Amino acid sequence: MTARADLIADTALALLAERGMRGLTHRAVDEAAGLPQGSTSNSARTRQALLETAVRRLADREARVLSVEELPAPDADPDGLLDAVSLALHRYLTGHRELLVARYELALEATRRPELRAFYDETGRRFREPLTALMRAAGSARPEAHTLSLVAWCEGVMFSCAVGPFHSAVPSREELRAGFAELLGGMLFGRPPAGR
Repeated sequence: MTARADLIADTALALLAERGMRGLTHRAVDEAAGLPQGSTSNSARTRQALLETAVRRLADREARVLSVEELPAPDADPDGLLDAVSLALHRYLTGHRELLVARYELALEATRRPELRAFYDETGRRFREPLTALMRAAGSARPEAHTLSLVAWCEGVMFSCAVGPFHSAVPSREELRAGFAELLGGMLFGRPPAGR
């Protein structure tokens, strides 16, 4: 992406977080980004193209927050997975709440636009596949189902702490790690791992 394309995409995400889906227009992006009128239309001609630009940029920025590269190797000790997930969640909740709000706006819009749904789902696949490999390597008898449980738990924590009933009380990294240890232990061993 060019610097201008990045600016447009970042501004679109900021507008989604600040104003919601109705506040995201080509003109609003131009104004908020300080660009000449028509700049966003030149970069993303249609509303669908603007939404895809936002989803693509969201995935890029989330990849830096929830870094797949920071996940342990699939054959590593489960402690590495506990550390990586708790770090990513805590990092997200303490420094990137606006990305979560923008993501929720885009996810809801994807339920109404099949063409956006396919694009949104494809960008999310790059986060799910490494988790499934980790669950398989950890000994999961049902790695795909356990990946769903893991993602659902993470999403629930992020939603609750970013915009839900716990928005004013972000758990510590240690609390997030303990909660994830209980979930992981229950999935893999039918109980939390010993000593967690």
